[in-house]
Amino acid sequence: MSDFLHFSEHTLQEVALSFMALVYITRLIWLLHFAAGRERQAPTGSKDTNPTKGFIYSWANIAMPWAMESTRTKFFLYLQFVSFHLGVTAAIALSFVIPYAPSLLDSPALVILLQTIIGLAFIVGVMRIIRRVAGPYMRAISSPDDYFSLLLLTVWFAFAFLSVPNSTAGGEWHLIIYFILTAFFLAYVPFSKISHYLYYPFTRYYLGKTMGRRGVYPVRRIPRSDTTRTVQ
Repeated sequence: MSDFLHFSEHTLQEVALSFMALVYITRLIWLLHFAAGRERQAPTGSKDTNPTKGFIYSWANIAMPWAMESTRTKFFLYLQFVSFHLGVTAAIALSFVIPYAPSLLDSPALVILLQTIIGLAFIVGVMRIIRRVAGPYMRAISSPDDYFSLLLLTVWFAFAFLSVPNSTAGGEWHLIIYFILTAFFLAYVPFSKISHYLYYPFTRYYLGKTMGRRGVYPVRRIPRSDTTRTVQ
């Protein structure tokens, strides 16, 4: 291992991770500084739910594709969403495994698993780029950050895929680029729309709490036969 690769795997990652943690802590302190608004509506709806059930349902909504029409009717897009985010998780985990637990990658099964997950995420990334560029509606709502983040994530997946075996037999360039890209993302993500995951637990908590109090969450499914009978 060259000195530059060692620097990329350790010092560069540690500095970037510390910077991201500092920015996130600052943003969370600022976010929590504002008190949530009070409920202005009396509890309504079904009596078999409450704010606690509501925010638990809201948090779990991401893993229930049947709960929203957008994912229920476009299940293939939901599978793309899952594959893409599993790839992000695997690629991030890889940046810790290689420098701190490289022996785990001695397992051929784990290498194949990681490459499969990250490879699928790369394919989904390419599909998303094409969809964003080719679709007139997607182009209309896309910002420069959307294109930049998606393109860079897709390139990052490609180098993460190459880096999974943690081999320098053919050179170190793929590992160096992977760790440089990882460090860049750690510093860039807090200032991009990718940081939406930081706010997800808070927004879904407040939404679920309110909808649970109003008796809306968890959503109750009415059997088709009952719906037909009601309409008639």
